[in-house]
Amino acid sequence: MIRILFACLLTVALAACTTLSVYTDYNPSAQFASYRTYSWRTTPDQVSPLMSQRIVDAINVQLRAKGWTEVATDGDVALAANVATHQEFDLDHFYGGPYWGGWGWGPGWGAFGGYSSSRVRSYTVGTLAVDMFDNKTRQAIWRGTAENTIRKDPVKATADLQAAVAEMFVGFPPGSAPAQ
Repeated sequence: MIRILFACLLTVALAACTTLSVYTDYNPSAQFASYRTYSWRTTPDQVSPLMSQRIVDAINVQLRAKGWTEVATDGDVALAANVATHQEFDLDHFYGGPYWGGWGWGPGWGAFGGYSSSRVRSYTVGTLAVDMFDNKTRQAIWRGTAENTIRKDPVKATADLQAAVAEMFVGFPPGSAPAQ
């Protein structure tokens, strides 16, 4: 009974974990104070149209909050957002039985009725990359990336996306807040 309870608690704890990683980089010679407008050059096409629109909306909200205005074409800054995904795996291995099985615990240890079971859990990790380019010089000026486990529930996935994009823009434009 205790093993089952432990296995259930471990499964819930692993399922609840998210591993959000956010990184930003920028060109120190870019004049962020002179940028006021932006236009989209590339929107994510590697995800569903609904998720693509949610990504664009989340970025638009952050840029509007910073005082920037979206224009259809020829903004001061051109934006490109891309998504990449890959599968990762967790292996859980449990020992059971009267002697808990195992290796290296002395002669005969686990020889009487011990057993083990394994469970493989696969999950999808997604990376969102947002790039900004000065439209006049065509030079890259800023990049933000966020990586996290993608949840299957669209409501939770959208909440994770919004949190990741918000964290990505915490210190934007560069120099407006202390670096984290």
